[in-house]
Amino acid sequence: MPMPLLMCRRVLLVLLLWVAGSHGDSSDDSYDSSMCLNEPSSCGSVQISYPFYLAGKTKDLKGNADSYCGYPGLGIFCEDDKRPILQLNGAASYTVKSIDGALATVSLADPEVDDSSPCRRPKTDSNVTLQQGSLLYFPDSTVDYLIFFINCTFNSTFLQPSKITPISCQTLGGGTGSSFVLPDDEVPLGHWPQACRKVIQLPVHKDPIKYADPGWENGGYADLLRQEFQVGWNASAKPQECVQCEASNPKGRCGYSRAGVFIGCLCPDGRSSSNSTVYCDSTGLKKKNTTWVIVGAVVGATAVLLALAAIAFLFIRKRRQRKVVNSSSKLLKYRYSGSGGTPTRSRGGDMESGSSQDMGNRFSYEELEEATDSFNEKRELGDGGFGTVYKGYLGDGRVVAVKRLYNNSYRRVEQFVNEAAILARLRHPNLVMFYGCTSKESRELLLVYEFVQNGTVADHLHGPRAAERALPWPLRLNVAVESAAALTYLHAIEPPIVHRDVKTNNILLDTDFHVKVADFGLSRLFPLDATHVSTAPQGTPGYVDPEYHQCYQLTDKSDVYSFGVVLVELISSKPAVDITRQRNEINLAGMAISKIQKCQIEELVDLELGFESDPATRKMMTMVAELAFRCLQQNGEMRPPIREVLDVLRAIQDECLGHKDGGGKGKDFVEPFSPNTVHAPWDSRTTTPNTSQ
Repeated sequence: MPMPLLMCRRVLLVLLLWVAGSHGDSSDDSYDSSMCLNEPSSCGSVQISYPFYLAGKTKDLKGNADSYCGYPGLGIFCEDDKRPILQLNGAASYTVKSIDGALATVSLADPEVDDSSPCRRPKTDSNVTLQQGSLLYFPDSTVDYLIFFINCTFNSTFLQPSKITPISCQTLGGGTGSSFVLPDDEVPLGHWPQACRKVIQLPVHKDPIKYADPGWENGGYADLLRQEFQVGWNASAKPQECVQCEASNPKGRCGYSRAGVFIGCLCPDGRSSSNSTVYCDSTGLKKKNTTWVIVGAVVGATAVLLALAAIAFLFIRKRRQRKVVNSSSKLLKYRYSGSGGTPTRSRGGDMESGSSQDMGNRFSYEELEEATDSFNEKRELGDGGFGTVYKGYLGDGRVVAVKRLYNNSYRRVEQFVNEAAILARLRHPNLVMFYGCTSKESRELLLVYEFVQNGTVADHLHGPRAAERALPWPLRLNVAVESAAALTYLHAIEPPIVHRDVKTNNILLDTDFHVKVADFGLSRLFPLDATHVSTAPQGTPGYVDPEYHQCYQLTDKSDVYSFGVVLVELISSKPAVDITRQRNEINLAGMAISKIQKCQIEELVDLELGFESDPATRKMMTMVAELAFRCLQQNGEMRPPIREVLDVLRAIQDECLGHKDGGGKGKDFVEPFSPNTVHAPWDSRTTTPNTSQ
């Protein structure tokens, strides 16, 4: 039987089963009417209505534990029955001054600024940011940020920038150091913030008050803290179930558990429905008209069958005339709608069927084209992972990085789909946050993820930002620790993930120099019961595991080798491959092995990091070099697992910092093996593999 006709019969069978199943037990239930604010409620002078809700004063579907009717994150606490409070970041409490449903904004203020104290500061003691994926956002047009640098003690390592002035208060952080309050665009570059005990970022109203104005350091900044500022909510980012609920007839409202999980559509007649095909459509009417529904469904199924037969005929007739440009669309459709798929959340209003992999939120091509100014060359951030990356500005105010496919070949589309599927399931503070991608109908596949604005580690080590010297040794060691933590997470989840392209160009840095590991275009899910996966070698010259290149066997130790190269870059400030070096030192891994074996580490490291002037730094860098030596063993079995690498790095960091403070080795300190303790013979010959893309 021709495949298209077989497919048509299967579709008809599925439709008939759906008709039979749709008249079984109803998923409808009743809910406590107190869950929804059917009429605007008030707290003080503020009117509160859906999608906001009064937190702590509603019941769940059974009238037991708390749940709510509204959007996640829009719960308002009514303090003393007169003061409406909205929490940002789960901790910072702000007074709600007004809610504008038409503009989708809420005005907030911090009334806790203590004007009677010489140390004017906000009530919150932590950064006020909004979690990725939150419905709330800070509009760039109305919100700026103040950065508090609290209790800073400068020394020869961390010097005070000459262009900033401490505020008059000397006890802001409970210490004797100086404190500073700066707008985020006035913060000088460099690593001087490490001299401060605490750094806090707060949103404030965008105001003409400037840092250079007289009186700023004597409390003028407090005027900004007292002013109202706006927070917006992006209704288009709500889950697809909620979109369908609100679009039903009669209109429903979205119910959520305290964990933010959609629990049902709350209907005006007192029902709650989790049946996405009807939601608040009348259940009684549906049951009374069962016969007509069945007849209609059969007629519809017949029409669908005929339509599919016609499509199959056209497909057979036209398949050899299709252009290569349609290949990516065909592959995407296959990958997105594979057997056994579950619905994924759509950003554009359509519920798409994913493969077993959740692809995240959906963006339209037009939305991302507008966000990147039609993929303007001036917005290019770089190339990587089979695509060009652009800086973009979404309509909700978020700054994002948009990755665009180089061309429409099957191989490149598969790599992008792989990256999207992997990124969508990962949650770790040192991994780049994935927002979503375009839908299967899009002319191109585009990936959208958070914009990390401080460049790559490669930029700071030996790239365009190396002259800034913004990465002193303590920061470099922390980069190693956080990068190893991200890889440890990837290797520990089920099924494990091997990155396959670990390099300093894929380690991004945020404004606080914290790590965000990126570019999962080469990542591969690793079967739980496998010791290795056979696959054609891919990666970047200078970082590819020689055993992987020779034997086509991918293991988690392949990432360990690449990370060993990263460690050498951190201590040497040298690129992984440099054809201007001597022939036997073009490959940094081979150069490092040779220098470490000969106890010539001083010829490998960047001496400007304090290797010769600071004994503690010398000790740390030597230990990291020895750890890199272990990671670079040609025999993968001789390399430590990434979990052990992380433990050693943390021990080096903790022990040496404790030594600077007068302490000795911690009891859990793990001494890295020296080159002499690695008994397996090491062939120092190096291979620079070709990049296969």
